[in-house]
Amino acid sequence: MAEQKAKDFFSEEEKLAIRDAIVAAEKNTSGEIRVHMENHCKGDAVKHAEKVFARLGMQKTGERNGVLFYLAVLDRTFVIYGDVGIHDKVKDDFWDSVRDHMLPLFKQGHFCKGLCEGIHLAGAKLCEHFPHRDDDVDELSNDVSFS
Repeated sequence: MAEQKAKDFFSEEEKLAIRDAIVAAEKNTSGEIRVHMENHCKGDAVKHAEKVFARLGMQKTGERNGVLFYLAVLDRTFVIYGDVGIHDKVKDDFWDSVRDHMLPLFKQGHFCKGLCEGIHLAGAKLCEHFPHRDDDVDELSNDVSFS
């Protein structure tokens, strides 16, 4: 049996659930959340996520408050990567609680649930420092992207 590739890892229904989780999370914050998936991670996962972040143009948000959930499905690797606007205001371990919540769900094979819950938690954490504004616009796509 062939290994499941990134583009086919989630069903269409699960991709929609992830998109809906992003939309819901962004209702409470001016922060921007994206999910990007690949088959393999090239080199150091954090450095690679940083490159993907830049390739997706996530550094172009007005407040530099984008968050990338990067998953390399065949390598079983994921990174939560936030832009400099976030890290200027928070401690280095800001995303650890989100990661620590997601990991057990991933280990149980509940990838969509883990990702959706992580997205909701990220939105709540972003709201602390980047509350939603009346003039907020959705600056980035909410769809899962692949490469």
